[in-house]
Amino acid sequence: MISTNLPTSSISIIIPARNEAENLVRLGKKLNRTGILEIILCDGNSTDNTAEVARDLGMRVVTCPPGRGMQQNRGAEIAQGEILFFLHCDTIPPPDFSAHIRSELATPGVAVGAFRLALDSSGTTYRFIEWGVRLRNSLFGAVYGDQGIFLHQKTFHQVGGFPDQPLLEDYELIRRLRPQGSIALAPVTVHTSARRWQKLGPVRTTIINQLMIIGYHLGVSPTKLAKWYYQHP
Repeated sequence: MISTNLPTSSISIIIPARNEAENLVRLGKKLNRTGILEIILCDGNSTDNTAEVARDLGMRVVTCPPGRGMQQNRGAEIAQGEILFFLHCDTIPPPDFSAHIRSELATPGVAVGAFRLALDSSGTTYRFIEWGVRLRNSLFGAVYGDQGIFLHQKTFHQVGGFPDQPLLEDYELIRRLRPQGSIALAPVTVHTSARRWQKLGPVRTTIINQLMIIGYHLGVSPTKLAKWYYQHP
């Protein structure tokens, strides 16, 4: 149960997007029911009407060159909230996400948090992927952007924000945060799109993802990794 005596810290939701008008409509309608006052859409030079849709939904729109890390840093620069919640455009948080965010960050020693992951597709294969993510979370404390990353704005800026790199910006942010405290996992789920797994196949997608992490630890530059990764969109 979530405590009713939580601090009422303000939350800024920061959403990086590029050509995501359709997903943004679905997400925006959900978020507008939550009472969060500041939602920032960081548009990476979309060629569709992503920015216009965001404005129609009451979001604050900023534009910058594409690159998820750079886009999210730009949003954090102008955010007014004491807490930053980085949310991908194809990820839907639970209705009570703000209470869980405040609860987890109120726990002594917690530096950053995220949610459990669920994929928006039926089938045993996708449940197995979710199980693998839970195992990764529990064994290694490794969380990614599709789980919705949240932390205090002060902490975010203390570690320099997201790195300016074209891939694994979320992975590197969590590495930077480890010395600051523990990583909390909220006991509720976000539902994220399974579109990449569906397009490439679950096995192939999982192998590619793991190769990116291995390459990163072996010192392969994120730029080279991104070129290979995005050959498999």
